[in-house]
This record gives sequence, structure tokens and C-alpha cells, in this order.
Amino acid sequence: MNDTVDKLVIFLAKRDGIDKLVKTFQYVSKLVNWRIEKSHPELAHRAKLWEVASGLSRKAFRSGRFLTGFNALRRSPGPTPAFRLLALLANSGEMVYFFFDHILWLSRIGVVDPKLARRMSFVSAFGESVGYVFFVISDFILISRGIQAERKLRHSKVAEEDENEEQIKKIRADRVMRLMAVAANIADLIIALADIEPNPFCCHTVTLGISGLVSAWAGWYRNWPS
Repeated sequence: MNDTVDKLVIFLAKRDGIDKLVKTFQYVSKLVNWRIEKSHPELAHRAKLWEVASGLSRKAFRSGRFLTGFNALRRSPGPTPAFRLLALLANSGEMVYFFFDHILWLSRIGVVDPKLARRMSFVSAFGESVGYVFFVISDFILISRGIQAERKLRHSKVAEEDENEEQIKKIRADRVMRLMAVAANIADLIIALADIEPNPFCCHTVTLGISGLVSAWAGWYRNWPS
């Protein structure tokens, strides 16, 4: 019990930890509002207020986050030129997303012209989508390489068996984390597509709610202290 509490404290001390918690509030309240809108309109209205407040607070809390993408652009990590290009495109999209998301937040709280909100939302979502696509491609490439490396280790007779098993465990742990990242990025991509090209599937409350929770809980898993 004490260990769980300690991990929760560490988790909530991280900016990403707080973001995933508030994101859970945001999309749970969205689903609650949809579910009881007709039967309990007053409670549904309160859930809607909670959803809006959570969304705006997340945007405020992410102030300056675009600098993370800028720092990643400077480093452009990757084992090959092709992979570095993927990292460049992914981090560029993420930087555009966070930068224009700041302006979107300012327009929604009335600091700048509220008429800018729709345009900023589109640009932010477009950059977000570009980033997610290339992040997913990068993760799938690394997952594939990890599977190949695991197969080689399993058929290797040079190294000690215990050493091979330890490396295999690390590869599998990395694969799980990358699959969580893929799940979160695909879920967020669906949410972004609802802004870029509104359609009945992406814009449906259940689709948005489930996508938001998948993203939040996948991020929760990745950021939870080991």
C-alpha cells in the first residue's frame, strides 16, 4: 500500500502525470455528459463544465511545452539518416501542435481574439496529426527491430543464456512501452482528425471519449514509476 502511494506521489509530481490525470477527468466527464444529457440535464451540465475546465486547464499547464519539441529537433536522435528524418518530422509536428495550442487556449479564455480559435484549432490539430503519424511509424520500425534482435538472441549460442534472457526482457519491456505509445498516438490522431475533417465517426462523443481515455491511460502506464 505504501509503495503504491509513493509511486502515485512520484507520478503526480511529473507534468505528464498531472496531464494524464486531468485528461482522464476531461474524457470521463465528456462521456458522463453524453450518457445523462436527456435523463439528468442538470448533472449533465455540471459534467460539461468539468470537461471544459479540464480541457482549458490542460492547455494552461502545457505552457511552454513546444520548447520540448524544439529541443528534440536540435538533437534529431536516430541510428540512421532515414530514422533521423522521421524524428525530425515527428517532433516538428509536435512543436507546431503545442505552439498553436497555446494561442488556441488564449483565444478561448478571451485574451486574444476569440475568432482565432477555430483557425488555431485546425493548425494545431494538423501539426499534431503529422507528428503522430511519424511517431507511430518510428515506433513500429523500432518494434520490428526489437523482434529481430530477440530472435537472434534466442538462436545465439555464443553468449551466456542468462545474459540473453536479460536482454530479451529489456527488449520486451521496450516493446510494451512502444505499443502503449502507438495506442496513445493513434487515439490522439482520431481526436485530431475530428478537428481537421469533422465526420460522424471521429466526432461522435463515444469515439472521442474512448480515444481520450485510451490515450490518457496508455500515457498513465508509460509514466507510472517502475
